[in-house]
Amino acid sequence: MSDTASPHEGSPVRLIPNTPVALIEIDNPPVNATSRHVRSGLLAAIQEVGRNPQIGAAVIACAGRTFVAGADIREFGRPPQEPHLPDVINAIEACSKPVVAAVHGTALGGGCEIALACHARVAEPGAGFGLPEVKLGLVPGAGGTQRLPRLVGLEAALDLVTSGRTVKAAEALRLGLIDQLSTADLRQDAMDLARDLIGRPLRRTGECAVTPLDAATASAKVADIHRKARGAQAPGRAAELVLLSASLPLQDGMTRERETFLELRSSAQSAALRHAFFAEREVTRLPGIDSVEPRPVQKIGIVGAGTMGSGIAIAFADAGFDVKVVEASEQALAAGQARITDVYDKQVQSGRITAAARDERLQAIEYEVGISSLSDRDLVIEAVFEDLDVKRALFRDLDEILPPGTILATNTSYLDINLIAAVTSRPADVVGLHFFSPANVMKLLEIVRTDRTAADVVATGLSLAKRLRKIPVVCRVCDGFVGNRILSRYRLQAEYLLEEGALPHEVDAALEAFGFPMGPFAVSDLAGLDIAWARRKRLAPTRDPRERYVDIADRLCEAGRFGRKTGAGWYRYDGGKREVDPFVTELVEEASRRRGLTRRSISADEIQSRIRAAIVNEACKILDERIVERPLDVDVVMMHGYGYPAWRGGPLFEADSVGLRPILDTVNERAERDGPGWEPADGLVSRAASGATFYP
Repeated sequence: MSDTASPHEGSPVRLIPNTPVALIEIDNPPVNATSRHVRSGLLAAIQEVGRNPQIGAAVIACAGRTFVAGADIREFGRPPQEPHLPDVINAIEACSKPVVAAVHGTALGGGCEIALACHARVAEPGAGFGLPEVKLGLVPGAGGTQRLPRLVGLEAALDLVTSGRTVKAAEALRLGLIDQLSTADLRQDAMDLARDLIGRPLRRTGECAVTPLDAATASAKVADIHRKARGAQAPGRAAELVLLSASLPLQDGMTRERETFLELRSSAQSAALRHAFFAEREVTRLPGIDSVEPRPVQKIGIVGAGTMGSGIAIAFADAGFDVKVVEASEQALAAGQARITDVYDKQVQSGRITAAARDERLQAIEYEVGISSLSDRDLVIEAVFEDLDVKRALFRDLDEILPPGTILATNTSYLDINLIAAVTSRPADVVGLHFFSPANVMKLLEIVRTDRTAADVVATGLSLAKRLRKIPVVCRVCDGFVGNRILSRYRLQAEYLLEEGALPHEVDAALEAFGFPMGPFAVSDLAGLDIAWARRKRLAPTRDPRERYVDIADRLCEAGRFGRKTGAGWYRYDGGKREVDPFVTELVEEASRRRGLTRRSISADEIQSRIRAAIVNEACKILDERIVERPLDVDVVMMHGYGYPAWRGGPLFEADSVGLRPILDTVNERAERDGPGWEPADGLVSRAASGATFYP
């Protein structure tokens, strides 16, 4: 036999028949996905190991930067082709000779299921394991829901399968998912273990027993999973399958699992989640920017150490940047430093990071009073008070201090960045980097290009987003950009609903039932009512006098009720718990009387349809004005910045599924009643009239 054999010519799987331990190497760049050719090659290799008398054991390893990181998602829309992954994995487990997985990078989805079927698993300390199928509206389809509980127990399996989260190797070892951490050469360690297993009884995962949960515990866990899923089907279905592992033989459980997988694969929710998956990746590929080189950036300056500035500083420190935070006074600087330290201390207490990691990140952040110390920075981001004059004065001063080529960024949520850039001598170097609060947690980053922002500055924003592990959306300047502009419109519709008969908690409950994590009034309390109040006062002189205006939020602010930070806003907060407040109920009912409206009962369906119509109509206006180039940009903003349920695919993807005519009818009905601001967007009218879609 030759030193290197391949199961099939040109196969991405190579069998290297060392004796007594053969190496099966999967080499299918970029992530060794389980395509049909990988499945065929792996099955052929396992069969050869079983029948070759010179081979006593085998190690499955992968070339490149990762172990098998999942299925080939491009095959999802096609008829399944043999060999099916469950059959390949069953063959691995049934092999008469020891098979050991050597895992580096990530073993996700089908890759994790391959590892579970091996007779032992060795992993590098940085390796990760997960079954993320629920994030695509699916369940594991090759034994994951049945084998994982047999290794780690029902409670841990329920957590991993229904959340889709990835666990690092150290946690995997504690759970029993892997047998050994490699401290030297991964493949050699795996081969040594495989050699030790030759001639010994094999531990086949599928034959391990599962200790059942008592009925009350199981019921409570499933109820909690459904609550957290907020309307997504896959987590609950996955939980049912995991629990079945305690009562069904492996093959019966796998049959149920495969049936569920195939059913969900053709579901509307899975189609929406696959759209979301691809949209998150496509959004970074901006036409005209792909070939532009970003500027080198390592030294970051942040002006302002409040909530936003502190969060931005943490995000950059976490990503390995050199960060300097400046404030106008020692007192403000000390408060900001304490805020940042507190975030890291809480992360250590919760076990998210080690004390050593906290200390390293804190050392990456310097603190100074005054902006003069920023003269060596590659990028400076302002996170000061949301006032145009304040920001223009700051940019004028920064322009004089910073060397040529330094990028000036504003974190403004609404203001005209063209007007901010105009006070500098370098408008091409000015860009909006709109982080969402908390900036070190939220994934979305709006990159706002002005009329004169240079292409390499936009490219730098995209490059920074990748390093920060953010999801970027590039847009142009308008009031509120994409997300806050849409939010303003549907929050206004929510306030119309209050005048007509709904109460804040009823609107919030309807939208939470729709799939949002929080309704607009709870979100407003969390963000602070004073922010939107300042914007309304700024826009008051230009407001169309014919436009219907609801002043309930203004009256709350005048009463000093700015939300959670003051203990009261749309709700009252006693001990941090949100409670309906009779004061707000009276304020709402009084507003109806002043408007001359007879209050009526408003159904959750009406609330949801009117809010969705407001979102889609404003999104069409944004597309018509070329604020963004693609519908998917809007979908990504709404899903990652505002909690639009990903299992619906975003508002424009969902609009295609429900049809545009009902949405247009809702908009027209509201336009007759509410006047300016509710005129249908040209894009919505033309699409509804022609039967066209956002995603043809």
